[in-house]
Amino acid sequence: MKTEQRLRVATVITRFEAGAGIVALRGVQALDPAAYRTTIVTGSGDRLLGLASDAGIEVIVESTLRSPIAPADDIRALHRLTRLFTRRGFHIVHTHSAKAGTLGRLAAHRAGVPHIVHTFHGLPYHEFQSAARRGAYIRIERYVGQLTDAALCVGSAVSVEVVRRGLVRPERVRTIGVPVDLDAPVRTPATRARAREALGLTGAGPVVGAVGRLAHQKHPEAFVRALAAMRRPGLTGVWIGGGELADRVHKLAVREGAPVLFAGERPDVPNLLPAFDVFALPSRYEGLPVAIVEAMVSGVPVVATAVNSVPDVVVPGRTGLLVPPQRPDLLALAVGHLLDHPREAARLAAEARARIGDGFSSKALGEELADAYTPPRAARP
Repeated sequence: MKTEQRLRVATVITRFEAGAGIVALRGVQALDPAAYRTTIVTGSGDRLLGLASDAGIEVIVESTLRSPIAPADDIRALHRLTRLFTRRGFHIVHTHSAKAGTLGRLAAHRAGVPHIVHTFHGLPYHEFQSAARRGAYIRIERYVGQLTDAALCVGSAVSVEVVRRGLVRPERVRTIGVPVDLDAPVRTPATRARAREALGLTGAGPVVGAVGRLAHQKHPEAFVRALAAMRRPGLTGVWIGGGELADRVHKLAVREGAPVLFAGERPDVPNLLPAFDVFALPSRYEGLPVAIVEAMVSGVPVVATAVNSVPDVVVPGRTGLLVPPQRPDLLALAVGHLLDHPREAARLAAEARARIGDGFSSKALGEELADAYTPPRAARP
């Protein structure tokens, strides 16, 4: 009987959706199938579940793996993951996101998995939490960091924070980019018109767009309030993405009189980005969002909040404009400035697109993963 020579990898993520889910999926797809056999383990997911299945990737949905802190479910998830890792004999467990990162790494250690990798898409603690909660999250990350053979950090600011806080040993920390389609449509009059038609936009006025989950982190309320404050004739805002705050944000837009179209989840985001005259990122905190890099590849000028690794790509006055988080008034001013100064906006967009190089390709991520996965301390037969 022929012995399986490939390394068995479990990619574990709490929610297989949005930017972190895209990075996880594209990373798996970029690995050499002759060298790795990957199983995705997730608590929930959206259209990415179908994409993974269509690509022939095994997906296991473990419903006890949930984002909110829920001690009973968390304990069950830890036991179930431990049994799964033991039974399947994975050589490598690679976790993404805070909850999966904690439970997945603990389970992998308990199961004797030879090599444990974690991707920090951002940090589970931030300035908008209480000091007690921040401190608890840091202590947890330091503990599971001792079990981590390689930490892949999305963006240099995330890497710096991981090192500064001592979450993982310095020699195990690596900085990676986010994988995007470098051949996505570039904003031209033709692609702009097609994208607007696909979104159902009929007016000729300016369009300000955002992409992300309607969730606390992304602060969609700031986007709505900024659009309302601009009071610009013909202006339309577009938010692509769904989430738990959908009802609240929809009601806020009506109450504020903000001209925002909520487009919901869309599988064709790169094709829709050329519809935007300005891309806005209002997040409270981030790692390095896939959507902001995709906007730059598409040649759309960017205004973003100055958080975490966003300044890796949005360099003020060179590749975009930055504003403080939770300041919709300043977000409105910055967006309005680019709309009023199209030559400056075009210059920023052109330089941003020129700076997005091969380091943001799926191929580059696949190479980073192969390096992080090799060699495990010991490989099971």
